[in-house]
Amino acid sequence: MPHFIIDCSQDILQLRTPEELMDAVYETADATGLFAPNDIKVRLQPYQYYRLGTGKKNFLHVFGYIMGGRTTEQKAHLSRQISTRLSKLLTDVSFLSVNINDFEAATYSNKALINPENIDKDRHFGL
Repeated sequence: MPHFIIDCSQDILQLRTPEELMDAVYETADATGLFAPNDIKVRLQPYQYYRLGTGKKNFLHVFGYIMGGRTTEQKAHLSRQISTRLSKLLTDVSFLSVNINDFEAATYSNKALINPENIDKDRHFGL
């Protein structure tokens, strides 16, 4: 936790490498101090096929999924910081956006939580 998924048009990867984009999101999330660096996960999915509004040629959107407990202000700051960093890398992108959503601890599960030896239900157990 957290997970940042970058959806973008395929042509974005002609402007910046996947590593540059993922590093920008990772480093920005890390710099907020909201997360342990080892917990941040970033992945990128380029799209060959998509449709945009008239005169728009490309897009990049970051979906951020974080464990609940951060304030609205913290989430808004995170979203603005990621948008700002990516906007500097991609000055000519038609659509560039970010949204942050909360995971609910009550409905979240992972490999650590289902481990029968994890009696304290620590989501980092054994990692």
